[in-house]
Amino acid sequence: MNSKDFCNAIDIEYPIIQGGMAWIADSSLAAAVSNAGGLGIITGNAPVEWVREEIQKAKKLTNKPFGVNIMLLNENAEEIAKLVCEENIKVVTTGAGNPGKYIEMWKANGVKVIPVVASVALAKRMERAGADAVIAEGCESGGHVGDLTTMTLVPQVVDAVSIPVLAAGGIGDGRGIAAAFMLGAVAVQVGTRFLVAEECTVHPKYKKRILKAKDIDTEVTGRSTGHPVRVLRNKLTRKFLLLEKSGASIEELNELGKGALNKAVKEGDIDYGSVMAGQIAGLIKKEQTAKEIIEEMFQEVKELMENFHV
Repeated sequence: MNSKDFCNAIDIEYPIIQGGMAWIADSSLAAAVSNAGGLGIITGNAPVEWVREEIQKAKKLTNKPFGVNIMLLNENAEEIAKLVCEENIKVVTTGAGNPGKYIEMWKANGVKVIPVVASVALAKRMERAGADAVIAEGCESGGHVGDLTTMTLVPQVVDAVSIPVLAAGGIGDGRGIAAAFMLGAVAVQVGTRFLVAEECTVHPKYKKRILKAKDIDTEVTGRSTGHPVRVLRNKLTRKFLLLEKSGASIEELNELGKGALNKAVKEGDIDYGSVMAGQIAGLIKKEQTAKEIIEEMFQEVKELMENFHV
């Protein structure tokens, strides 16, 4: 399957999926991305009724397909898995677990399943479980991360499975998309670049912090807990890393991070909130509409391909 085939399979114009960012990926952003020709995603890492409301809002904002992201460790995962069928959602992306027990139900309802994977072994497992494609996400991405970089992970996953592979992590412009294609991906997933989309409802202070970020401004916290997270450095990360180095318990660390993402996203607390962002943040210098972002990136891809006679 090539990029055109992938786009046709899920009825989108451009081979790009928006990341299902917790507390951030709502109907406003998802509908804007879908209207611009990509696949918008609503986060399912939230209460069921909130997800239902956002799905219904998105249906009023766009007549294009959009998807839902489900974090499988979420206590509401099973209810949201059923909800996407009730609401006739066409694509589900998943993370933090194995969606195998839901795949038969989803397939019966015409839902395409695209799990996020951070290793070859997990990609193979998802293919055996019946996934339609996988998103190979490198550790450059924001939020929860694995160990391998996008450059090393994507081609190994492409070689290991027969289903389509999408690339994610460190992709924020046309150069990153073109590189993903050269590695064998048929499409990309982008999160951090969409944080500064005009339709993204994240707090303005969060957006400004992204726009001011430099190449070395991200940090990974939580390695000792088994759930590492990439965020922008601030007072919270410094405190968290000091506690990790001192041998603090997982319970103590979890308590420190409790509600931190919501503080950043909703309250604009960029000092003690969890400002999740990928390493690509240093490349992002302007706020644009989702349409402008997508069109600019794929115009860059077109020019690159033409220059290199690809």
